[in-house]
Amino acid sequence: MAYYPEPVARLIDALQRLPGIGPKTAQRLTFFLLKRPADEVRELSESLVAVKDKIVYCRTCFNVTDEDPCRLCADPARDARLLCVVEEPNDLLAMERTGEYRGRYHVLLGALSPLDGVGPDDLKVRELLARIEAGAVEEVILATNPNVEGEATALYLAKLLRPLVLRVTRIARGLPVGGDLEYADQVTLSKALEGRREIS
Repeated sequence: MAYYPEPVARLIDALQRLPGIGPKTAQRLTFFLLKRPADEVRELSESLVAVKDKIVYCRTCFNVTDEDPCRLCADPARDARLLCVVEEPNDLLAMERTGEYRGRYHVLLGALSPLDGVGPDDLKVRELLARIEAGAVEEVILATNPNVEGEATALYLAKLLRPLVLRVTRIARGLPVGGDLEYADQVTLSKALEGRREIS
């Protein structure tokens, strides 16, 4: 990229480190930003810095938040007997959009993936077990993604949780296998939550 001025080349390089952004898309985004008014670009820049400076993980559920504990953990109207386990904060937001679930959450911050070197110690599994042992949870709903990693994670967690809690359920099929919760529509997620079943 020697033919671009240094600031342009740096921005292209930075943008292509984002997931799903290749060199051509990074170039398009860079030149789009060059055409925008300075205050608009400054606002984008300040938003990026604010996300890193002000957002933390909730020490209870590990959702992203600007206050700790997060609003969901601090809400006394949420049913503490139900605990929904998801892989990522995006999945929690997808579940919340359904308006069907009124329990609490636990975000694992990933899924088991031996090929990528991700094991149980790399996820928030110990913290999940500590929450179960310390609280009045009656049902754990495993809402990991319906792909190989999500299924492996759900089976692993079910084995650990069965001796500790009355019910361990898995959200029902209805989500496409290989898909992500983040991209599912509200009706599909609502039906999957309603049709959850015991893991045998």
